[in-house]
Amino acid sequence: MSDFFVLGEHDLTLAEIRIILADNKKLKLAEKAVNAIINCRKFLDEHIQSSEAPIYGINTGFGSLYSRNISKADLEQLQSNLVMSHACGTGPEIDKRIVKLMLLLKIQSLAYGHSGVQLETVQRLVEFFNADIVPVIYESGSLGASGDLAPLAHLSLPLIGKGEVHFKNEKISGEALMAKMQWEPIHLKAKEGLALLNGTQFMNAFGVHAVLASEDILNWANTISALSLDAFDGRPEPFDSKIHLIRNQDGQKIVAKKILELLNGSEIINQSKVHVQDPYSFRCIPQVHGASYDAIDYVRKIIGKELAGVTDNPNIFPEEGEIISGGNFHGQPLALSLDFLAIALAELGSISERRTYQLISGSRGLPDFLVMNPGLNSGLMIPQYSAASLVSQSKQLCTPASVDSIVSSNGQEDHVSMGANAATKLYKVVENTYQVLAIELINASQAIKFRRPLKTSSHLEEIIRNFRLEVSLIEDDRILHHDIVKAVRFIKNNLA
Repeated sequence: MSDFFVLGEHDLTLAEIRIILADNKKLKLAEKAVNAIINCRKFLDEHIQSSEAPIYGINTGFGSLYSRNISKADLEQLQSNLVMSHACGTGPEIDKRIVKLMLLLKIQSLAYGHSGVQLETVQRLVEFFNADIVPVIYESGSLGASGDLAPLAHLSLPLIGKGEVHFKNEKISGEALMAKMQWEPIHLKAKEGLALLNGTQFMNAFGVHAVLASEDILNWANTISALSLDAFDGRPEPFDSKIHLIRNQDGQKIVAKKILELLNGSEIINQSKVHVQDPYSFRCIPQVHGASYDAIDYVRKIIGKELAGVTDNPNIFPEEGEIISGGNFHGQPLALSLDFLAIALAELGSISERRTYQLISGSRGLPDFLVMNPGLNSGLMIPQYSAASLVSQSKQLCTPASVDSIVSSNGQEDHVSMGANAATKLYKVVENTYQVLAIELINASQAIKFRRPLKTSSHLEEIIRNFRLEVSLIEDDRILHHDIVKAVRFIKNNLA
């Protein structure tokens, strides 16, 4: 198996990104991409030499300065000025994993040959990715409309020997990076700065991260909820396929089938039940998890289309001999989708916390707070508080960013998506949901102890055995923060 992934041969997919990340693959440009980049740049250079007509961002100013013509002698300085002046990010640094995704997505977009960049510029970005050179990028500053201008400016600064990067466990300047790697800074030609800065790669990198995480989160939510259902001595009837066929919601049918598969062979689920009905947090798992399944599926499609897109401006069509200024950098498709995904994940956390609450409530023969020596020990009383706090915060973060817009650039950029804010909020909701599910897993695996000698299904018993290698049964009070950290790590590092 090759250590390299060839980029630009075809549209990049989410499944391929998962492989690139999991296998720590390096990138290589396909011959098709190299030729497309070279041909596009050649067309643009010839056009600039042969025409005096104004072309936005190539021989004009930017934003509301579009009417200012720039002389041919100043075209390269114009691009460097653009990158420097737009590097206005604020707030904390973003996760290095997101920056690596930004590099990947920017390279992919430029590889289509509609952006007018030099081949050496794209190759340098590939070298950044392959050498784990991670530009320092800040959380705030993008309106998600003229592209992710500020974050992408910070991504681009090291190309010209400016800004900062993380490299070999150090944070160093772009100038120091050039010296270490014995590189010359890239001399940006006409249009290149605009090609680098216009684009949705900040928003979409967060989107890719969230979709890949949400697929894992949903699988764990189903598995943990099945374990909780058995620990609560719940009923199997609400998962009968006949119920879900007559409602005809795809996600609901899939989840109901999955829960029954997870519980197949359980001694607990098959024993006779005293109670007639279960609370909604158990009985409505297919309806709630299923709705999130459908939402994740929708967002996956939107993110997938964005991976196969060119989102800078203007766009260059060498075959047709055209340069067209439009608005592919506008993040509205992502903004709406990222807000939607945050809601879907927050709901998985919300219903999970309710199941945790039911497990510690002293119902169905389980002791209060699942404690073995109550009074002296508080047991699992307070992790539910933590879950409630996380769920409440996620609800607050689900206020949609995409309904907001603030005019910028003297009214020229008069409607923006705020997709970058949707993206960074979503990142926090993803992390919160992991933690809420980890707390439910701690409670469900603890509660199963009180159903012994009966066993749950062989698959769930194996989950418990593996989990116990990380988090032991709680017999006496201890610092549960450490257990939660280990449980989150267990979920992130293992398949459900």
